[in-house]
Amino acid sequence: MTDLFPRPAERVAAREVDGEMVVMHADDSSLYVLNGVATTVWHAADGRTSIGEIVDRFICEQYEIDRETALRDVCELVEELARHGVMTTSATPRTEAPYGALDA
Repeated sequence: MTDLFPRPAERVAAREVDGEMVVMHADDSSLYVLNGVATTVWHAADGRTSIGEIVDRFICEQYEIDRETALRDVCELVEELARHGVMTTSATPRTEAPYGALDA
């Protein structure tokens, strides 16, 4: 699973409040509040960065955690968010610009 590329689902709205990401699913208005580590994952989940890269470049760099534990925890988080329909994963990196990005 570490070679999957996560990204927010299309029908979600998200905003960071006091260091925690608040995510709402547009289909059923369910609300999720992500802790600081999960917020870091959310910001890094652009569909172009693999779970392994997110762990190496962001989680292990910012938090005192070993890679094996971080990989397990991030994989569980991404699976849970995907199960709730607020995040998707792909076996290949996305090529189009992220939501809201302007072409240069």
